[in-house]
Amino acid sequence: FNGEGIHLLPQKRAHADGDIFVHFRGSDVISAGDVLSTVSYPVFDVDKGGSINGMIDGLNHLLDLAIAEYQTEGGTLIVPGHGRVCDSADLASYRDMVTILRDRIQDMVNRKLSLAQVKAARPTKDYDPRYDVPAWTKDQFVEAVYRSLSGKK
Repeated sequence: FNGEGIHLLPQKRAHADGDIFVHFRGSDVISAGDVLSTVSYPVFDVDKGGSINGMIDGLNHLLDLAIAEYQTEGGTLIVPGHGRVCDSADLASYRDMVTILRDRIQDMVNRKLSLAQVKAARPTKDYDPRYDVPAWTKDQFVEAVYRSLSGKK
């Protein structure tokens, strides 16, 4: 594209079931699409094939593609679907947050808690000041994760 080699990399079952990362090889820039947002919890549509584990797989795939600069910020630039451009350190922090929240909710699902009980437990409370936004609230995120992990509609 425009004289630069690009890779189109499909990512299944993340935001939906048809996500694609675009890696601009010469510029070392990756367009992550809606698998990454620096301004909200991950948005995924369970009804359209998206899942929390697919989101984490996608974030890990992005980390595998990105090259960090040694002992400094920089390296591969990652363009999220929403928010600011980031590097692999920003991406790793976001991936860690998503994994922690998935694990918390998975534990509650394993203990057979209802969706109402999971929401009441406030598993996202330490991340809410940064990621709870009107467009995709903590309750919407928790419900999507719960549905993804429990298989319940």
